Amino acid sequence: MFKMAKEEMAPKYDPQSVEAGQYQTWLDEDVFKPSGDRKAKPYSIVIPPPNVTGKLHLGHAWDTTLQDMIIRQKRMQGYDVLWLPGMDHAGIATQAKVEAKLRAQGIDRHQLGREKFVEQVWAWKDEYAATIKSQWAKMGLSLDYGRERFTLDEGLSKAVRTVFVKLYEEGLIYRGEYIINWDPQLQTALSDIEVLHQDDEGGFYHVRYPLADGSGEIEIATTRPETMLGDTAIAVHPGDERYKDMVGKQVKLPLTDRTIPIIEDHYVDVDFGTGAVKITPAHDPNDFEVGNRHNLERINIMNDDGTMNEKAGKYAGMDRFEARKAIVDDLKAEGYLLRVEKIVHSVGHSERSGVQVEPRLSTQWFVKMKPLAEMALKNQETDQKVNFVPDRFEKTFTQWMENAHDWVISRQLWWGHRIPAWYQNQTGEIYVGMEAPEDAENWHQETDVLDTWFSSALWPFSTMGWPDTNQEDFKRYFPTNTLVTGYDIIFFWVSRMIFQSLKFTGKRPFENVVIHGLIRDEQGRKMSKSLGNGIDPMDVIAKYGADALRWFLSTGSTPGQDTRFSYDKMDSAWNFINKIWNASRFVIMNLGDIEATDQTPAKERLDLSDRWILSRLNDTIAEVTRLNDSFEFGESGRILYNFIWNDFCDWYIEMSKAVLNGEDEAAKTAKRQNLLYVLDQILRLMHPIMPFVTEKIWLSMPHIGHSLTVARYPEYQTDFVDEDAQTQMDALIEVIRGVRNIRSQANAPISKSIEVLIKTNSTTIETTLNQNLEFLERFLNPTALVIGPEVKSPKLAMTAVTPDVEIAVPLAELIDIDEEIARLQKEIQRLDDEVARIDRKLNNEKFVAKAPEKVVDEQRTKRADYLKQQAAVEKRLAELQENK
Repeated sequence: MFKMAKEEMAPKYDPQSVEAGQYQTWLDEDVFKPSGDRKAKPYSIVIPPPNVTGKLHLGHAWDTTLQDMIIRQKRMQGYDVLWLPGMDHAGIATQAKVEAKLRAQGIDRHQLGREKFVEQVWAWKDEYAATIKSQWAKMGLSLDYGRERFTLDEGLSKAVRTVFVKLYEEGLIYRGEYIINWDPQLQTALSDIEVLHQDDEGGFYHVRYPLADGSGEIEIATTRPETMLGDTAIAVHPGDERYKDMVGKQVKLPLTDRTIPIIEDHYVDVDFGTGAVKITPAHDPNDFEVGNRHNLERINIMNDDGTMNEKAGKYAGMDRFEARKAIVDDLKAEGYLLRVEKIVHSVGHSERSGVQVEPRLSTQWFVKMKPLAEMALKNQETDQKVNFVPDRFEKTFTQWMENAHDWVISRQLWWGHRIPAWYQNQTGEIYVGMEAPEDAENWHQETDVLDTWFSSALWPFSTMGWPDTNQEDFKRYFPTNTLVTGYDIIFFWVSRMIFQSLKFTGKRPFENVVIHGLIRDEQGRKMSKSLGNGIDPMDVIAKYGADALRWFLSTGSTPGQDTRFSYDKMDSAWNFINKIWNASRFVIMNLGDIEATDQTPAKERLDLSDRWILSRLNDTIAEVTRLNDSFEFGESGRILYNFIWNDFCDWYIEMSKAVLNGEDEAAKTAKRQNLLYVLDQILRLMHPIMPFVTEKIWLSMPHIGHSLTVARYPEYQTDFVDEDAQTQMDALIEVIRGVRNIRSQANAPISKSIEVLIKTNSTTIETTLNQNLEFLERFLNPTALVIGPEVKSPKLAMTAVTPDVEIAVPLAELIDIDEEIARLQKEIQRLDDEVARIDRKLNNEKFVAKAPEKVVDEQRTKRADYLKQQAAVEKRLAELQENK
C-alpha cells in the first residue's frame, strides 16, 4: 500500500539541503548490503582501490559514478548485489609522500628506522583513508562497508604470500641480475610501465677510441658519455667491410688505463651512425644481452643514489650529470671528443618522482611472464574471455601480453608486502615460504617489498576470501561481473588481474571491463598540478551538488573517450535537475487527496496525452535498459533527458493543466494518478544516476514505505504500447511547434490571440486535430481555429509546413511580404540540402549494404517527407510571388 509522505518539497531546489544527512540514513537502513536472497542472481563489482596517497580527483569520481550507476540499477532490478570497497597501499607513491612530509620536518627515514617509519606511513594511511571515505559518502556511493578491504590487511597479505610461494615453486618467480629501470631519487627498481617517456634536449657525443696497437681508431656516438667508464667492448656488425680488419683487436678506453676488444654482433645496425657501438653491459638492456653472448664483464659505475662509485675513478662521488659534464670536458681536453650534435630524444622518467630513470644492473626478483601471458591470450579465444567495452581495447591488452617482458616485482622500499624470502646467514641459501624458517635466528628476511601491482593483481579474488575457496563470498560473488577503469591502467592492472586470476582460480576475474577515458580541462589538456588546472570534485559538489556532477560524468562522453570538464556543462546539469525538481513539485502539489496506487488509471479513463506519455515512457524504459546493459551511458542519458525535459515537462505536464484546471473530477483524478505514476517511474529510472534528489522527491510523494534505493526498477510493459497515440501526438506537437515558430518569426507573443488556419492532408489528421481541440486552443491561443482539407491560405500570411498539414496565420499587419518570400526561399534551400544529403547516403553502396534495413528505410521516409514539405513551400512561395 502507498502512504502519504510527511516530508514536503522546498519551493526551490537546493542541493545542499537535499543531500544533507541522506547518505547516513542509507547506511543506517543497511540498503547497500547484499540482499541475502539466494534465489536472486548475484552481481558483483570490486572497486578499483584508490591509493591512500591523497584525496580523490575527478577521474576517481567518474570511475565510481559509473560503477554506482550499474550497482544501483542491478539492485533495483532484483539482483543480489555486492559492491566491495577498499583501498591500495600504493607502495612507491605513498612512501614518497611520507618521505617528502618528513623531509619538510628535517627528518630522514633512515634516522627513524624501518619500524618507526612504517608507523608514520600507517598514520598517513589512516588519515587519508578517512578522507577518501568521506568523499565516497559525498558522491553517494552505495558501497558495502562491512566488506571493506585494504591491500595490506591480514587476509590480502596471506593471498600475496600464497601466490608468491606458488609461483616461486613453479619456477615462475626467480631472483636474478638484470638491467632494470632504477629511480635514483626513490632508490628503487621500476617496472617498464612505471616509466614515462618524454622528449628531452640532449647531445649525441662522438668519441674516438684509439686502437691499442696504434694502427688507427674507431668512432662511436653516445648520449650518455658518463657510462663510458663501464664499457667492456666495441661491437660492429658481422661482415661490415669497414671494420673487418679491426675485429679481435683491442682499443684504449678513453680516460682510463683499460683496453677493451672489438667484437662482432648482429645487434649492431650497420646503417646507423658509424656502424660501431660501445657495449656497457651494466648500464644498457641491449648491451646486457650482447655481454651475455660474449661473456663480457659487467662493470656497474653508479651508486643507488645516481652518484658515481669507486669504479668511476676520479669521478667517484659526483652526481651522474656532473660527471657527464666533467667527462665531456676531459674528452675534449685530451683530444678524444670529435663533435657534439644537439638532439631531442625520448628519455625515460620515473612516474612517481619525475627524475630521469637510470638503466642499471641490479639483482631483483622477477615474474616469468611468457607462460602467464600465453595463458591469458588463449583464454581470450574461449567463451570465458574478458569482454572489453569498447572492444578496441582488447587489442591494447593483446599487444601488451604478446610483448610482455619479465616483470620486476621487487622494490627497495619499506612500505609494502615484504618479500617472503629468507637468506641463510652463513651459506646464503634462499628459503621461500609462507612463514620464516623454524631456526629463524640463522636466517634474515629479504628487505625488499613487492611491487604494489603484485597485490593489486589479486584484488578481485583476494578480497573475497581467497585462498580459502570455501568462503561464501568467493563462492557466490566471484568471478565478478564488471570492472570499470580508465584506459591508462590496462597494462598496469587489468592485464595482471586477468593472468593472476586465471592462474590461481582457473576463472576470469570479471566478465566485462568497461573502459573510460581521462577528464581534461576545457582546452583539452590533461589536468595536472604543473598546469594548475585540476578540479577538486568536492568543490564542484559544494557548488552544484553530487547529482549534477554525477549527471555530467555519466553522460559526458561515449565509452573509451576522454571528456572535457567545464562549468557551463555543470550549469546545464544543475538546470536539468532543477527542471525535474520543479516538475515534481508541481505534480505533488496537484495530487489533491487522491488515493494513490502504483497502477495507472483504467484505460477508458486515459486521454490521448495519457496514452502517449505512457507509450513514450515505455519506449524510454526499453531503450535506457538496453543502453545501460551495453554500458552506453551517454546515449542513455540523452534519451532520459529528452523524455523528461521535452515529453514529460514541456508537453505532458502542460497538457495536464487543462484537465487539472477543469471541472471534470473523474478526469482530474485519472490525470493525477497518471501524473503520479509517470513521475514515480521517472524517479526510478533516474535514481541510479541522481540518487540524492530522486530519493528526496520520492519521500515527498505518496510512496511505498521504503527507500527508492531498493524500489523495483521500471520494466517494459506491452499494455503501454500505443503507436496510434504516438502518431497522433506527434502530429499535434508538430502543429503547435509550427504555430510557435510563426509567432517567433513574427514577434507575436502567446498572449496575443491570432487566427490559425490548418489545411489537412488526410482524414486521419483532421480527426486527430478535431478530437483534441482543447489542447490546440490552450497552446495556440487562437481567435479562430479553422481545420480541414479545403482551407485556403490568405495572401498575407506566415506559413509552416509539416508532413501532415499546412499551417497559415494571417498576419498581414505584422509581416513584410518580401521578408516572407525570402524566408520561404531559404526554407526551400534548406529542404533541398536535406534531400541532397540523404541522396548522398542512399547513393553510397556501402551504406545501403551495411546499414540495418530499418535505418535505410528511415532515410527514404525522411526524403519523401522533405520532398512533400518542399512542394508545399514552393506552392506557397509561388502564390505570394503571384499576388505580390
